[in-house]
Amino acid sequence: MKLYPNYYCKDVTAISLDLLKEHNIKGIMLDVDNTLIDINRNILHGAKEWHNKIKNAGIKSIILSNSNKEDKVRNVANALGIEYINLAKKPLKSGFKKAKEKLGLKEENIAVIGDQIFTDIIGANRCNMFSILVEPISKKDLLITKWKRPIENWIIKKYLKNKETN
Repeated sequence: MKLYPNYYCKDVTAISLDLLKEHNIKGIMLDVDNTLIDINRNILHGAKEWHNKIKNAGIKSIILSNSNKEDKVRNVANALGIEYINLAKKPLKSGFKKAKEKLGLKEENIAVIGDQIFTDIIGANRCNMFSILVEPISKKDLLITKWKRPIENWIIKKYLKNKETN
């Protein structure tokens, strides 16, 4: 099981079109909680503009969220003007496969963007998609995520240390 992302950055707005084109990415799957919105449901500053740039470049997108709060996911999807899948059960492959079908792309042309290793990154890597880990928008987490963060932070430190030595 591959725990490391293919790419790591501060937030979605730091993901450039050049990076996506360099890796032949034609579609993206976006997480919601702490990737696009904070715990208070505020959308990340600059996320709409970033997404418009991605969309105008011809890159397809879909939201893939584990959330059971459909209204929350729908509101973010409507703000970006894209489809969504909630209750995705990440890192299981079923949600990723469903989103892949909606995008109509091959897995090697899809990037998955999220803030959690144990859901977004492991799921993307299991499905042979380009995995992009972003830092959580806020330090405050949902209860279900809170216990995993220290372990994920340890993995990220190892990942960054490995990158320095390579």
